[in-house]
Amino acid sequence: MTEPRIAVLLPCYNEEAAIAQTVAGFRAALPGAAIYVYDNNSKDRTVEVATAAGAIVRSERMQGKGNVVRRMFADVDADIYVMADGDATYDAEAAPQLVERLVDEQLDMVVGTRVHEAAEAYRRGHVMGNKAMTGLLAGLFGRSFTDIFSGYRVFSRRFVKSFPVLTGGFEIETEISVHALELRMPVGEVETRYFARPEGSVSKLNTYGDGWRITKTIATLYRIERPLLFFGSIGALLAALAVILAIPLAVTYMHTHLVPRLPTAILATGLIILAALCFFAGLILDTVVRGRREVRRLAYLAHKAPGGEKSV
Repeated sequence: MTEPRIAVLLPCYNEEAAIAQTVAGFRAALPGAAIYVYDNNSKDRTVEVATAAGAIVRSERMQGKGNVVRRMFADVDADIYVMADGDATYDAEAAPQLVERLVDEQLDMVVGTRVHEAAEAYRRGHVMGNKAMTGLLAGLFGRSFTDIFSGYRVFSRRFVKSFPVLTGGFEIETEISVHALELRMPVGEVETRYFARPEGSVSKLNTYGDGWRITKTIATLYRIERPLLFFGSIGALLAALAVILAIPLAVTYMHTHLVPRLPTAILATGLIILAALCFFAGLILDTVVRGRREVRRLAYLAHKAPGGEKSV
């Protein structure tokens, strides 16, 4: 049995202080892997340092981590993909364990759940935000991951080549998680150490700006992937409001056989019509989404599982 081809994918932006350490760590942990550094318009010596460290360096001009991941997944051909940020915060020594878990259990994704001790590694606000977003994702989609924002993940080929990356920024981890949940892929989690950034490396996250973008991404993905529930919920609220407005009118009509508040009656009727339109829009879109999901599932099944036969 031939050894699987492993590619280490390191998206980075202005990581001159950390990229050499990151490349060296993954080369030591996975000696047979091809290590790719994808630079995203760095203004420092990231490209020069990564090249000197022996990585295969490529560039993506469209700014944003999601754009980089789209390019990496499209360009790199391998059997197993290890993705981590190029800032030396993820434990490269854990990579063999993540890969082994993926192959042994024939999983499509293993998430490196971050365990940190230093306050500088993971700010309290980010911890709270992660827990809130994880809970929101679980509430919307029925299940979730312990750490949906972890940038340390190992993928199978069938995951990477069936994943249509649509987002452009740091919300990419959320989209990855939803893709796995929607196609009901076999996934796993492994606890890994999470370190503080080396001196000179600065976080690119904007706590409130990126948090808002991630929240919008979850809402958008829920609307796209669960249209019947999304539009049905809106329709139910409109119908409930219409009933509340109509009850006094109905009581008055039963006693007087008159409708004295005609504008309210028209409003209630309009709300009922809108509620019906929302329900039928959700029903139609749900049929469309089912077809799209079947196409994605077939694209996913066209590739073999890690260490196994083609999933057909």
